[in-house]
Amino acid sequence: MMDLRPSHAPSTSSPGFDGVEAEPPYKMKDLCALTGLERQTIHFYIHEGLVPEGKKTGRNQAEYGREHLERLRFVKRLQEERMLPLRAIRAVLDGQDASFTPAQQDLLLELKRHLVGSALDRSDADAELVPIALAARASGVPVREVQELVSLGLLAATRGSSGPALRREDLWLVEAWGDLRRAGIDAASGFGPRDLLFADEAVGQLIEKEKELFLERLGGRSPAEVAKVLERSLPVMERLVARLHTKKAREFFASLGEAAPSPERAPKKARRKP
Repeated sequence: MMDLRPSHAPSTSSPGFDGVEAEPPYKMKDLCALTGLERQTIHFYIHEGLVPEGKKTGRNQAEYGREHLERLRFVKRLQEERMLPLRAIRAVLDGQDASFTPAQQDLLLELKRHLVGSALDRSDADAELVPIALAARASGVPVREVQELVSLGLLAATRGSSGPALRREDLWLVEAWGDLRRAGIDAASGFGPRDLLFADEAVGQLIEKEKELFLERLGGRSPAEVAKVLERSLPVMERLVARLHTKKAREFFASLGEAAPSPERAPKKARRKP
């Protein structure tokens, strides 16, 4: 447990003795002490809109309230315990699922419990961690580009025993980016990790449509039945999307150079002389 006892007399905005949490307003150093987050991390969360800005009290000073502390703890829990990337955390904070009815929300929560231990479950707190430096070296990707994937919200990083680390099950994205670089999708050609955002956004739209269809068509079934459908259909959907991507690319190149036929014009009728 973090020792919050200061070596000097505490102020009204600092953590109190014996781990007793002081009341707001808080300064930045208080937020750091109460959450275990570094100053740069908190500033990054604020810059990314995950945490609201504080109340300015000076040129480089601000005060923060209880809502800032709770939001920081929530974001930290989602990122470190659930290992969610920032884009997924932002979706949670934006309340994308607010359009669901109470019955649909209940079904989704019950469905989540039935999916524990499946390929769709991401709640394993004991997941194996791989240091970012090691993941970068194994995939032939510069460390700065792996860090960029994290900052873009495409990957979730946490603090491992040897520094920043990734879940082993997420290494496929770093490996895929390494394969793309070796295929010529690299910095020399003007490409970078940011160019993967369009694919992430496209898949995000697909997931939104899938949620809509599943709730509409399967909402009357039990959570256990829906969980089985999801587990069985997910691998099929992955193959389907991959093959559709190849199909669309082939159709595009097949259409090149093919001129569309001009519509036939009806012959003009001869005018009768008066």
